[in-house]
Amino acid sequence: MAAERPTQKHFVGIALRLGSASAFGLMAAMIKLAYFHRVSPIEVAFFRNAFALPLVLLWIAWSRNPLAWRTERPLAHVWRAGVGLTTMLLSFTALDYLPLAEATTIGFAAPLFAVILSALVLKEKVGRHRWSAVVAGFVGVLLVMRPHGAQLPPIGLGIALLAAFGSSVVIITIRQIGRTEGTQTIVLWFTLLSALGCATAMPWAGHAHDGRIWLILLAVGTCGGLGQILMTASLRFAPVSTVVPFDYVQLLWAVLLGWLIFATGTAPTTWTGAAIIVASGLYTVHREHKLGRERADAAPIS
Repeated sequence: MAAERPTQKHFVGIALRLGSASAFGLMAAMIKLAYFHRVSPIEVAFFRNAFALPLVLLWIAWSRNPLAWRTERPLAHVWRAGVGLTTMLLSFTALDYLPLAEATTIGFAAPLFAVILSALVLKEKVGRHRWSAVVAGFVGVLLVMRPHGAQLPPIGLGIALLAAFGSSVVIITIRQIGRTEGTQTIVLWFTLLSALGCATAMPWAGHAHDGRIWLILLAVGTCGGLGQILMTASLRFAPVSTVVPFDYVQLLWAVLLGWLIFATGTAPTTWTGAAIIVASGLYTVHREHKLGRERADAAPIS
């Protein structure tokens, strides 16, 4: 039986969420570094899941939930894995075309798409406040897509937007599956099925690597798995509205690591667009909390 929900400890939840954002920020930097060494997106996605799987299994063992693998909705997990893996490949590919800061910022548009899909698919009532936040958020996205003094490749921008939309589909899918399936079950089957899906292409996409590249790929998988676990654990100690704002720390890591590792600066319009996207995202979370609709949606595909 899974461990009971512990007493709410907001500072613990915030610390775990900060750790999660930092892990995902480092993972994105390692993915971009892997591309510099000509590692294919399929390889990156495979090792992201393969190296994360042991951490997921240890997490389940530690929480004493030996039945996490059991599900009554296997096809739903196959659909979630298919959508999630496609989105993962898109988001990873966007990192190959765009600077870390811009790719990360556009990725945070996913909750805006999710609001639209929640109205269309889940038939949730979306009032003028959240629609206004969505419109403002997309204005921020447009600012990021045309940074001052730099022309970003259209294909990279298009892939990043598709990845953000895919993430919103994942959010809606998790909302639906989460009505009957536990979080650990969802994470376990996604990680396992994604690794198996990528493994089918590895005979063509896989290549021999030296020790340095293996360390990079190990860091990708470890940071991805650790980030997912810390993010989920944060929700055991604090509500969504308390911890989600700290996800945006990943933007700061993207700027810092982009500068330190890749010597890329950040345009003023990117900062402005990011501020608008963050503000619209936080306002959406506030409205969800006020309306009593908090959900543990943020189970990342990256």
